[in-house]
Amino acid sequence: MNKFIPVSEPSITEKEIEYVTAAVTSGWVSSLGEYIDRFEKEFAHFVNVSNALTVSNGTVALHLALLAARIGKDDEVIVPDLTFVATANTVIHAGAKPVIVDIDPETWCIDPRQIEKALTSKTKAIIPVHLYGHPADMDPIMRIAEKHRLIVIEDCAEAHGATYKGKRVGAIGHIGTFSFYGNKIITTGEGGMLTTNDSRFYERAKFLKDHAMSPDKRYWHPEVGYNYRMTNVQAAMGVAQLERIETLLARKREIFSWYRESLAGVPGIKLNPQKEYAGNVYWMICLLLDPSLKVNRDQFMKDLKSKGIDTRPFFYPMTQMPMYQQDPRKNPVSGDISRQGINLPSSVKLTFDEVTWISEQIRGLLQTSPGG
Repeated sequence: MNKFIPVSEPSITEKEIEYVTAAVTSGWVSSLGEYIDRFEKEFAHFVNVSNALTVSNGTVALHLALLAARIGKDDEVIVPDLTFVATANTVIHAGAKPVIVDIDPETWCIDPRQIEKALTSKTKAIIPVHLYGHPADMDPIMRIAEKHRLIVIEDCAEAHGATYKGKRVGAIGHIGTFSFYGNKIITTGEGGMLTTNDSRFYERAKFLKDHAMSPDKRYWHPEVGYNYRMTNVQAAMGVAQLERIETLLARKREIFSWYRESLAGVPGIKLNPQKEYAGNVYWMICLLLDPSLKVNRDQFMKDLKSKGIDTRPFFYPMTQMPMYQQDPRKNPVSGDISRQGINLPSSVKLTFDEVTWISEQIRGLLQTSPGG
């Protein structure tokens, strides 16, 4: 196949162009306008929560959630080791300390058993991440939170529309956060959303995101706030994307089924997990290479790249980063999954023939490996 196949690319249609054009020609191009209101209302309905708040990106959604929950100095927040680094960084931004724990080998998400081991008198919150589109096991997490009076902030950046026992992620914990970066299931270019059923968290976040301006006295700021606002132009794109989300989610599941069928029977590999309680949205199609294959993961990715197939390695464990470095033996599952993992092309624009061809190249390379 004589073309380059990227890991991800956004799906932009005439609907997005129409809505964005309407926002631009209306003159409401900054943080006020009809699309801001529509996007918040319609996203809240999609997740099935009372409140949704647009923000400028997924990282600040996490930061704002922590601030709304009044997490700060001397507080500890438990986060998983295998996630994008923003999950821990925002805890630092809030002035608190991230406590990094291992993941469950079956879900790749935070392990509730490790959460319990990490609890101290300073623990104030837990941030489960629904990694690569698969929900974390939320029931035991919520039981731990209730028992110890902790706040649960769901990091749903990679899991728009995923479900846990029939309930949308972002509506299970006390606060949910989403990213709309260009490679996400729906995108606004940059952008994010905070969701909650608790009006206290919503009102506090809404106040802080707009410079902590008094709602009753314009240009009066009783405390230090932030400019975390989304633009009406971005929201217009978000509304259009949200109107198409069920189609996009169905396509994600279809693409995963193509990979699963075309790679069936290949020894030494695993694709995305799928627990019985989970509605996985397969944000990224993931491939684990078992050590028994004796395949150099990075060389394997280079070989795929030479064939025009783009890939990405899994996230590094955060405890391997200089600012969070710990003994790698502490969280062995995160290290193992990270070393073995590859993100394959996952765009909703993929065709059946492209997935079949990618799978054939994977089969061919593995057959020539020392463990093949």
